[in-house]
Amino acid sequence: MKPQDVADLKQLIEFLKEYQVAEFDLDRGDLKIRLKFNQPPAAQAGLSDLARLIASAPATPAASPVAAAPVAAAAPASPAADPNAGLHIVKSPIVGTYYGSPSPGAAAFVASGDHVDKGQVICIVEAMKLMNEIESDAAGEIVKCFVTNGQPIEFGQPLFSIRVS
Repeated sequence: MKPQDVADLKQLIEFLKEYQVAEFDLDRGDLKIRLKFNQPPAAQAGLSDLARLIASAPATPAASPVAAAPVAAAAPASPAADPNAGLHIVKSPIVGTYYGSPSPGAAAFVASGDHVDKGQVICIVEAMKLMNEIESDAAGEIVKCFVTNGQPIEFGQPLFSIRVS
């Protein structure tokens, strides 16, 4: 890789970090790069480590296919009880951007501690400029919201945990 390519790659990694992109593929001739990572707070250091590794990599033509894997979090020393055990998890049915209220500045659809009924709108997921109302698929108390307003979300990503009543 040329020094300019390394600088461009560093800039791309910073951009991906800033906008919390989960996956990225680049294919330029014989150079192929695939970045795939999660964005929990602990993984932020992993991306800067990746940029340092790329910067220190030898510039050889044979090293053109580059793959980057997410930094694995250390496993807990002893198995702990799952805090979500017995809770119903509402997952995103589509890929898009999460919004917890119907419009900016409006009250949130639900908050922790609120009771929801099955079929009640609990959030909106914007996909391709369409606002999709996401309904609760269980009745109970909202325990936790796993995402923040404006966050990009994936299909099947947990949105809420509900203590079913």
